[in-house]
Amino acid sequence: MLFAVLMTAGRPLLPALLALGLLAGLPALAGAQQVDAEQEYLACLQLARSAPDDALASAESWENQGGAGPARHCRAVALARLGRFAEAAELLERLVDEVPPRMRGGVLTQAGQAWLMADEAERAFRAQSRALEADPDNIELLIDRSITLAGIERFWEAIDDLNRAFDLAGPRADILIYRATAYRFVEAFDLAMEDVNRALQLDPNHPEGLMERGILRYQEGDVRGARADWQAVVDVAPNTPAAVAAKENLWRTENTGGAPVLGSGG
Repeated sequence: MLFAVLMTAGRPLLPALLALGLLAGLPALAGAQQVDAEQEYLACLQLARSAPDDALASAESWENQGGAGPARHCRAVALARLGRFAEAAELLERLVDEVPPRMRGGVLTQAGQAWLMADEAERAFRAQSRALEADPDNIELLIDRSITLAGIERFWEAIDDLNRAFDLAGPRADILIYRATAYRFVEAFDLAMEDVNRALQLDPNHPEGLMERGILRYQEGDVRGARADWQAVVDVAPNTPAAVAAKENLWRTENTGGAPVLGSGG
């Protein structure tokens, strides 16, 4: 499960849905009321990012006054910001039936992210699969589900989702790096190295790509090349999870001769 949490580190958690979409779940409002509701919703989401405790209280108060779906969504975002991921996920799944059909995939996507952060990978997978039924060509959702699948060691299924995402998106460094990591875990090392090299051609300073190539080089016995990649991670992205793992690997290979951290650097 640590694999999935690391892979998710660089991806946005619970991004806000479009206000107008969720506000459509409210009873019909006059123009001025609609504008007020939109402003309340956007202000609540902003507060959730800066002061989630205050946002939670505000959302609960607004919900008691009839805020309905938008208030509950803001409450879910605040709960996630407070690290109460399971509560956020449960609230989001209840919210699905209250929003217009075109918004359901987005709500389920967020529920899946929250379940993953709550260390509930099977529930994350179910939510993401429901979301993909509603929006089968959603590239970001395919990536999210691939991360969930990899976290429960269903690597070939993760690769299937990443293949689909790649077909839809075209060459993208992040997709190639996720797929390289999955290939490594099924010991398809040539395919993994091919993907990570393609990713680094697209983005030579991608920290997760450099981290992954370092791991692959180490496994090939190229310790010098591996250390060069890990040092590059520290240089280009010093305050990231990838840099923390890279420093650990540099220390291990310099001081103990031990194997490096082989999870994702992302």
